[in-house]
Amino acid sequence: MNDGDGGDGCDEAEGAGAGRTATHGTRAAEPKRKDARRNKQTLLDAAAAVFVRSGVEAPVRDIAAEAGVGVGTIYRHFPTRADLIIAVYRHQVDACAEAGPALLTTEATPHAALGRWIGLFVDFLVTKHGLAGVLHSDDPGFEALHAYFLNRLVPTCAHLLDAATTAGEIRSDIDAYALMRGVGNLCIGADNDPHYDARHLVELLIAGLRLGD
Repeated sequence: MNDGDGGDGCDEAEGAGAGRTATHGTRAAEPKRKDARRNKQTLLDAAAAVFVRSGVEAPVRDIAAEAGVGVGTIYRHFPTRADLIIAVYRHQVDACAEAGPALLTTEATPHAALGRWIGLFVDFLVTKHGLAGVLHSDDPGFEALHAYFLNRLVPTCAHLLDAATTAGEIRSDIDAYALMRGVGNLCIGADNDPHYDARHLVELLIAGLRLGD
């Protein structure tokens, strides 16, 4: 009986030690994972900035220089240019989607939040130099991006519209997809015509959604 009790005590001690080791290992790994995520975010932000300036065919060395890393680091995270383009596109879509709820908490009114978010959406549409052409290529990796774009951004726009409608600021018959499609149409050609100010027209469109006082 005593041997058995002693054995149980050893097992419990070993189990507790293993639990502490596992917990310590998890805690030690967490900062590394956070660092890896931050490093990847830095690469994606750098690539997005270079794409805006030089298009999606910009040399990888330019992206590496922007991020302050070696070229090998870029290839380690993104083995092909298609991998990098897809990651940048998704990263920018995610940032735009996540900005919607945040703006509702920081802007004075839901309509103001909607206007600010639409401005971010316009920035995304106008500055994705060369990306539209790539998305129409035969590379199978790009096939799901349009659906990803819609699945992430249409609900965000709908949420902002619902908030503004509930607040009595805008009319209730505005469809999120139709509004985004209209904004997209206003942005066509805005990246290569210095005499065309798409942002101003979009601002007028959003201002026109308001109900009369």
